[in-house]
Amino acid sequence: MTSTVGLVRLIHPAPALAVITLSAALGAILVTQSGQPIGTRLLLTTLAVAGSQVLTGALNDWADRDRDALAQPSKPIPSGAVSPLGALLLAALGVLLQVAASIPLGPMALLLGLVASASASAYNLVLSRTPLSVLPYLVSFGVLPLWVAAGLGVELERVAAAPLLVGPFAAAAHLANTLRDFDGDARIGSRNLAQVLGRRAAFNLAWALAMTVGATVGVALVLGGQPGLPATLLGAAGLAAVAQGIAGAQRLWYGLLVAAVAWVAAWALATG
Repeated sequence: MTSTVGLVRLIHPAPALAVITLSAALGAILVTQSGQPIGTRLLLTTLAVAGSQVLTGALNDWADRDRDALAQPSKPIPSGAVSPLGALLLAALGVLLQVAASIPLGPMALLLGLVASASASAYNLVLSRTPLSVLPYLVSFGVLPLWVAAGLGVELERVAAAPLLVGPFAAAAHLANTLRDFDGDARIGSRNLAQVLGRRAAFNLAWALAMTVGATVGVALVLGGQPGLPATLLGAAGLAAVAQGIAGAQRLWYGLLVAAVAWVAAWALATG
């Protein structure tokens, strides 16, 4: 049995939409700053990222279907809203969309996109329950700015420093996300990084990493850009979104999504 709502839930719409939106925003910034018109390459790049998010979300729920039957029976597969085969078919459609959109963009965009998706798939299938669970987040999100730049035909050097900030932020996002399922993961014997560190240490590390990234972004904008009032307010809003996450993992997770959007927008305003 498959339902439309179940399929939508299968792709984890909130984080998927955040990644797609951020990729499109980053692409628009790079295109505008290079003096190119916003056109087909940005659309194809965004579609490729969207395909990767469909693959990642659907494969994640398929791989975790037995665990979810015990810990989260309301999720699409254990609840019967989507069959395991339906989840695999949706993941395959995500791969097809990513590859089809990437081919016209050239071999580098295709390769970087496949690296990002392969890393995310390794997380879903193998690494999510091991102490190396953070590694795919570092790889996939570290590659993302390079992937977007390659898709747009922009020099990769323009975003070469981005992984230095994206990496710690991705690690914070991973810890916050796994902390939301901490008790369920503990019941099934998962040994992801949050479980190894312990609830309190993992939370403190996630919050500290995100706050450090926010402060570093602010300093970088002041030194390298021209942050007017709108950019300053957006930067502060992102920092506040992370700061309020001190109240708990769920609030930190959603605060990170808000901060990511706010900081990309602030960068666009300060450097555009």
